[in-house]
Amino acid sequence: MSSTSPSAGTDELLQEARTWVGDDPDPQTRDELTAVVDRAAAGDAAALADLEDRFVGFLEFGTAGLRGALGAGPNRMNRSVVIRTAAGFTAYLTRRLDAEGDRTPAPAVVIGFDARHNSDVFARDTAAVVEAAGGRALMLPRPLPTPVLAFAIGHLGADAGVMVTASHNPPQDNGYKVYLGDGSQIVPPVDADIAADIARVASVGHVPMSTDSWVTQGEEVLDAYLEAAVAVLDPTTPRDVTVVHTALHGVGSDVVQRAFALAGFPAPSPVPSQEHPDPAFPTVAFPNPEESGAIDAALELADELRPDLVIANDPDADRCAVAVPDDGRWRMLRGDEVGALLGHHVIARGRAGGDRPVLARSIVSSRLLGAMAEAAGLQAQETLTGFKWIGRVPGLAYGYEEALGYCVDPATVPDKDGVTAALMVAELAATLKAQGRTLLDVLDELAVQHGVHQTDAFSVRVSDLSLITHVMSRLRTLPPTEIGGVPVAIAEDLSEGIDGLPPTEGLRFLLADRTRVIVRPSGTEPKLKVYIEALVPVDGPGGLTPAREQATRTLAAVRASMEELTAV
Repeated sequence: MSSTSPSAGTDELLQEARTWVGDDPDPQTRDELTAVVDRAAAGDAAALADLEDRFVGFLEFGTAGLRGALGAGPNRMNRSVVIRTAAGFTAYLTRRLDAEGDRTPAPAVVIGFDARHNSDVFARDTAAVVEAAGGRALMLPRPLPTPVLAFAIGHLGADAGVMVTASHNPPQDNGYKVYLGDGSQIVPPVDADIAADIARVASVGHVPMSTDSWVTQGEEVLDAYLEAAVAVLDPTTPRDVTVVHTALHGVGSDVVQRAFALAGFPAPSPVPSQEHPDPAFPTVAFPNPEESGAIDAALELADELRPDLVIANDPDADRCAVAVPDDGRWRMLRGDEVGALLGHHVIARGRAGGDRPVLARSIVSSRLLGAMAEAAGLQAQETLTGFKWIGRVPGLAYGYEEALGYCVDPATVPDKDGVTAALMVAELAATLKAQGRTLLDVLDELAVQHGVHQTDAFSVRVSDLSLITHVMSRLRTLPPTEIGGVPVAIAEDLSEGIDGLPPTEGLRFLLADRTRVIVRPSGTEPKLKVYIEALVPVDGPGGLTPAREQATRTLAAVRASMEELTAV
């Protein structure tokens, strides 16, 4: 064990930590932090570094709410941080309602939670804070998907919603996502206003908390959500489609099973080892269907059962991944491919038009949806990354982002929803199956009509966030003049705000051959993300194969260049 002599700064840190321990209502995190403090006070350098990280600042509240590792201290997810956050959020809501002047400023807040470690505890603490502040806490009955919470806000006429979830993050994480009364996630400057109210909370001991006075909703909320979810389908379309489904140890299995039954589809075959909620996520390294190996168990079951589709949800079931049979193997569709398929289905079904004529996609998603909208005489809109932006687009008929998020019923759930997306994918697959066609046939047809839009992405994970800042600074100071052997035609700094979009951290490069590259830090994980899209025209059906081969070569060359340019 290495040791150091305490300094004046160390003494201040130790005192700050001891004060936090004294204010912590959770005996588990009190004991955890006390042990770290004792080791640091004894000169343990590793413990001191741990303590410094825990107290580097309050876990940042942003447009994604809170998300971080469970543990003691202000830079971790724990009851102290959640109680302070709930108090700040309730104060913000009360002040906002008071300013509107048309009702009693007593906010009604729907609270949902998934099955991660402490999600139920954090939900109850939030309810206790809301009730003690004079508001009404409406607790969902049990661990449920995030889209059920987004639906319940409007269904119950609430002023806001809180969902305790870390979505697809690793098992050691949890999170706290907030919504306003229109069912949309927060955007600037609301996040900064709430963060300021959180900062005004002096201590947990100063926050009043009620005991068991909140209202726990019954199953009728879920029943209403399922009825609305099934209503996105055409009751006259075919239902003959077989599905293997994995919930990745999350809360989606029961809800998906019930939704498929209510819609009249055959029951999906669940992956037994991943069917039930388990906060340890024992069969996957990362509980994210985008990650390599995450749906291997589902594909193994699919090899045995030979279904028409494999569908995977992430742990809070707001994302949806799809794999299809392709020449004797299983092919995982990219998020942009599923996004295009659902967009095609929305257009073909006539669900876009009238007062909802807009098809929206995030800035890092494929440009194909825009081409499809233009060809159909609909409006296309590009937003910043995240459904906090997509979900609030006026006149939205359908929106998606390449990270497996799809909003197919924005009037009811203005957020990504992996359950309704799964239903619509199944409906499209069943309709095509009745015609002797497949999802891959539709992707071919879209490519012939609009050109090959082939996408790729990779991430650079870091343990030190300053490395991301360094890479972004390097790319700004010495921007590439060519990428993958192709000249850069346009280089844009997204932090300056472009095309009418709010400023955001990121860079966009458009190459001379219309290939697009975007580099941006992740908003929820410690990694830098690079998105690439090659666009190659197709000279009739016979030109599809060579166009795809050209796109594959372009992506490979551009990716190799970008891996060098973003090396840490």
